[in-house]
Amino acid sequence: MRKFALLLLVAATPTMAVAATSNRAIVTHFVDIFYRQKDVKRAFEAYVAPDYVQHNPDIPDGRKAAIEALTPIFSDPAHSFEVKQILVDGDWAAIHLLAKSAPDARGAAVADFYRLKHGRIVEHWDVLQPIPAHAANTHPMF
Repeated sequence: MRKFALLLLVAATPTMAVAATSNRAIVTHFVDIFYRQKDVKRAFEAYVAPDYVQHNPDIPDGRKAAIEALTPIFSDPAHSFEVKQILVDGDWAAIHLLAKSAPDARGAAVADFYRLKHGRIVEHWDVLQPIPAHAANTHPMF
């Protein structure tokens, strides 16, 4: 029985590693197209499910609604999105970034959380923290 359990564990491990690697590749490519190239439509059509669930209260559910809401912001050359961290754990991903509406703006620290299913982003949450003029400590936000 013990040998069978060990064989089962060894057999399952490569599959789990491939799934994690695949999700990392998917998220990394999505991040490049969406945040760095700022090509909302291409990123969402390639990696986001049509019935995408949006937890941001300002954007309706669905891939099409997200494209419509985000394209004006991302197509504005003054807006910038500097990705600081990409974390992927199984079907979950977190992107930590600095978002600015203009080059001279302080901006905001943003954490975008995504859930993937079958190689597609199916759900999104975000948290935004404006960068203050003065902080109570000397720790950087990034």
